[in-house]
Amino acid sequence: MGCGRWGTFIAWYLDRMGHNVVLWGRENSEHMHILRTKRKNEYLSIGETVRLSTDIADAAAHCEVMIVSINAQNLRAFCTQLVQLPIDGKTAVLCMKGLENKTGLRLSQVVQEVIGSRMNIAVWVGPGHVQDFEAGIPNCMVIDSDNEGIKKQLVDAFSSDLIRFYYGSDLIGSEVGAAAKNVIGIAAGVLDALHLTSLKGALMARGTREVSRLIKAMGGNELSAYGLTHLGDYEATVFSPHSHNRKYGETLVTKETFPYLAEGIETAEAIMVLKERYHTDMPICTAVHQTIRDEKDPKQAIADLFLRSIKEEFS
Repeated sequence: MGCGRWGTFIAWYLDRMGHNVVLWGRENSEHMHILRTKRKNEYLSIGETVRLSTDIADAAAHCEVMIVSINAQNLRAFCTQLVQLPIDGKTAVLCMKGLENKTGLRLSQVVQEVIGSRMNIAVWVGPGHVQDFEAGIPNCMVIDSDNEGIKKQLVDAFSSDLIRFYYGSDLIGSEVGAAAKNVIGIAAGVLDALHLTSLKGALMARGTREVSRLIKAMGGNELSAYGLTHLGDYEATVFSPHSHNRKYGETLVTKETFPYLAEGIETAEAIMVLKERYHTDMPICTAVHQTIRDEKDPKQAIADLFLRSIKEEFS
């Protein structure tokens, strides 16, 4: 469900594994129009065995497992459509790395709030870019769920020589860590544009530390921040030329227009909600949020981080 860059990749990947795949997109989606016309996008070509659909009821009726890859901020509206369909007992796998911006809710919580217990819920997160996978470069990812049986079923069904899946064991940490890494990616782009790339090591260390504090405050395992869903995804977000969030961070300095989706923008908003709710110190995420909102110049935001009071590294 969702025919953008990542949703189309997942359809390509699962079709490659021999699964029976329907790829759904909105009727007015430019991505779907291109796929219908050319059977490919700018990243990869999809096989004729992948059925394309713009009928959400048709796609929902087809599936046992529904892979959802849409803009995270559209998830609530998407679920209000699903709730009217015969979805009982099906499994929804959320592949977006975001949080609901106004409420701070994790995406699994949004689904539960709208749909209740009618569907099983899992998340598929971790590092990897479409361009690398399409070129045959493997990576490691995580599937997490509060339902142990569903989690094992999905890992068994989706594992291959291209993606090695690990079982997640902390849904809070998996979701928050995966979303927050996009905010750190924006900070990395700011550093690149300011020719301060050498600070990325400090960004990685301190960014992971503050995200671990938030995960712990929310009731998750703080060590999740040091796993694949957050720190393990930094190469793909903090360094990769393919990262939309890192590229967007550059434009905060250069003032260029950025035409793609950068989930970290809305995630920064959500983290400010969670920061207040859980009384957690989040200096890097706060600086990114202030920069996005034009409340602070990027250079000043970095200077202010360096002027913070001196403390123990792991206090």
